[in-house]
Amino acid sequence: MFDILVSFGALVALSPLFLVIAVMIKRDSPGPVFFSQVRWGRGGKKINIYKFRSMRNDLGDKSGVQQTVENDPRVTRIGNFIRRTNIDELPQLINVLKGDMSLIGPRCHAVGMLANGMLFEELVPEYHQRHVMRPGLSGLAQIRGWRGPTTRRGEARARVMCDLYYVSNYSLLLDMKILWSTLRSEIGRGTGF
Repeated sequence: MFDILVSFGALVALSPLFLVIAVMIKRDSPGPVFFSQVRWGRGGKKINIYKFRSMRNDLGDKSGVQQTVENDPRVTRIGNFIRRTNIDELPQLINVLKGDMSLIGPRCHAVGMLANGMLFEELVPEYHQRHVMRPGLSGLAQIRGWRGPTTRRGEARARVMCDLYYVSNYSLLLDMKILWSTLRSEIGRGTGF
């Protein structure tokens, strides 16, 4: 209920921002405003998540396996801004409203995501245990700094271990702490999702 109320309220409150971003994306490069991608959901079910499109439509990687790098030529001018400020992630509030995601939980990964050329599930045998819960818009790994591209296997392991800790120690209080930390981080520095 909390996820539904907050995501609905946020979508209504942010609708003017969504409109402005949509116009900017359309003016910046040809293609759709939104981008969808198949990711792991609860119970290992595959879900389509929504984001604002931040890459050129002709160069984007719909699978999500090819992670972005610094000065990635696929990222558009407005895409660079919305990625840096995490605005590109806000359409996932629709996924929360639909029940595919929660506000807080293990961050959903693209199916087939690699860490230094190795599948996450090969790198961490317990990887799919993180899927006993709905994925979250933000999570424990993100507030601990494990976000963005994973180029080293140790980074990927640390991220997954944070997720597994969250799953084993889930509580409403922990969710509130993560939510507060995410909001504080986003408002202060533009990092956290």
